[in-house]
Amino acid sequence: MNTVAVLGLGTIGRGIAANLVAAGHTVTVWNRTAGVVEVGGTHVAPTIADAVRGQDAVLVCLSDDAAVRAVVLGEDGVLAHVAAPTVVVDMSTISVALSEAEHAAFAERGIEMLDAPVFGSKGEAAVGGLWVVVGGDAETLTRVRPVLEAVSASVHHMGPGGAGARMKLVGNLLVAAQLQSLGEGLTLARAAGLDLRRVLEVVAVADFRTPIYDGVGAAVLAGDYTPAFALHLMRKDVGLIEELARQVGAKVPGVTVAAQTLDAALAAGLGDLNASALIRVLAEEAGVELAAD
Repeated sequence: MNTVAVLGLGTIGRGIAANLVAAGHTVTVWNRTAGVVEVGGTHVAPTIADAVRGQDAVLVCLSDDAAVRAVVLGEDGVLAHVAAPTVVVDMSTISVALSEAEHAAFAERGIEMLDAPVFGSKGEAAVGGLWVVVGGDAETLTRVRPVLEAVSASVHHMGPGGAGARMKLVGNLLVAAQLQSLGEGLTLARAAGLDLRRVLEVVAVADFRTPIYDGVGAAVLAGDYTPAFALHLMRKDVGLIEELARQVGAKVPGVTVAAQTLDAALAAGLGDLNASALIRVLAEEAGVELAAD
């Protein structure tokens, strides 16, 4: 595959487009918001129709269900203008129900589609180090694998349509739980009189270590909540996790707790900060300061 359209130039979409250009693909981009930073080496399409026409693959990187409904399934969206043999790959984090609706709509028109959301954020997107989880036909994935490998560290086929969307929500459950537990741990440690630098030394080497604890812990001590993945988007994802859990009859009490903390953070005006800003709420409720002196 040589020609690729990327719809959505947020944090992830910009990185994806840049890495596709670096891999030698001819890349056309389109974004809902005018004035977005352009990606070097890409062609900017004025409309969705212009962006998707004649492409080998169309990658969709949007923020939520509402955006995907409008851009993909809307009256003047991707579905209305794309034609076989183009493959549509939705890399957005959306509800399983909407992902399955996309698959059904494209199948009705004889167009191949994959749901392929990603793990990783600004840093991973910039260096082509995302992790892609895919739902859909295995042969279709084989066709677009070179495109996905150009932007990722690994690609994982999870099963039929919607399986990628399900895996993305499982993974984000783990992310939310780690942020909540790190915030609780650091808050307890500070309230108990421990030196947080020494606490993080242990966190970095013990058997409960994770890259999230390591990176976020250091940022918290630096008082750095620069957005790589905005808190309001994490709250959106937590809502999708709760919705999926209700549908399948699974209990996710840890997610319920994280949702409450995220709601408090939103009420405090922290929605545009990094998702780790939920830790600030936990510390403030306990009356402690986590940033290093």
